[in-house]
Amino acid sequence: MRYNRLGNSGLKVSELCLGTMTFGGKGFWTAIGQLDQKASEELVSAALDAGINFLDTANVYSEGLSEEITGQALKTLNVPRDEIVIATKVFGGMGEGPNSRGSSRYHIMEQVKKSLARLQTDHIDLYQLHGFDNTTPVEETLEALDTLVRHGHVRYIGVSNWAAWQIAKALGISERKGLASFQSLQAYYTIAGRDLEREIVPMLKSEGVGLMVWSPLAGGFLSGKYDRDNQTDGEGRRVAFDFPPVDKERGFATIDVMREIANVKGVSVAQIALAWLLHQTAVTSVIVGAKRREQLEDNIASTAVEFTAEEMERLNAVSALPREYPGWMLERQSGNEVEAEPRSLK
Repeated sequence: MRYNRLGNSGLKVSELCLGTMTFGGKGFWTAIGQLDQKASEELVSAALDAGINFLDTANVYSEGLSEEITGQALKTLNVPRDEIVIATKVFGGMGEGPNSRGSSRYHIMEQVKKSLARLQTDHIDLYQLHGFDNTTPVEETLEALDTLVRHGHVRYIGVSNWAAWQIAKALGISERKGLASFQSLQAYYTIAGRDLEREIVPMLKSEGVGLMVWSPLAGGFLSGKYDRDNQTDGEGRRVAFDFPPVDKERGFATIDVMREIANVKGVSVAQIALAWLLHQTAVTSVIVGAKRREQLEDNIASTAVEFTAEEMERLNAVSALPREYPGWMLERQSGNEVEAEPRSLK
């Protein structure tokens, strides 16, 4: 297990992060997972044994139950607080009132207290905005988060599902006003969905912001269960929740190549998908979730997968995004191809 700096901070996080969206299973989230306390603790234990020191949850996951299970799991397993990095999120609706959602100072201050209580901790290591609130001034949100950092309730701050211009604007405001700044973006990125590479990845590299990847298997599409001849197995997450959207034609072509490489290496297709992400220099940590211990262990094994230059070239070529403006013009004028470099190649 490798450990990377989170953004421009000195915080070290494991290259894999255990996602807890499968913990609980309440309301909408039953389609994602319905793990009880015991099953969740088994996954947390397996993650810790593998060297993972990073857990990600959110207040909206199973209406707060995921945070409760996560906090209790760390207590039951006697995990020293200074040996685990806990990340959670705020933004989504946690009630019916007009102020029960968003990124206002009101909502942030209310929700951080409740998350701390559910997690049974006195501080959150990484507090992330789960979406962009277009009704609240960015200055108000940043000042509220800065207050939490200065009071010690939160150590670092980040965002999820923001556009490149929104993050860049916020970073500028934080620098100008001397506020705590975002250290990470949590975003969707897979070999079957490389949209992030157009604007967001260049911005992250330019500004030194870390990248946490959610749904690295494209909601199960890259799990190895699917190909052109078997587009649904009658079970699995995509049957009940067909998300995130993928370009199926390009995706199946990519899976064909992934399966060939996986067979040569004697690993799973899922491991190839995760390993490809781990070889992207913009990626800080890849969030892996699971319903079973063996599924998690298969994902963890991706950290040992390496690619030859030829294998990486094949994967990059088959999954490449269609060329769009201004990308092709920037490439033409600079004379350089804009492409993520691999972590290490043999």
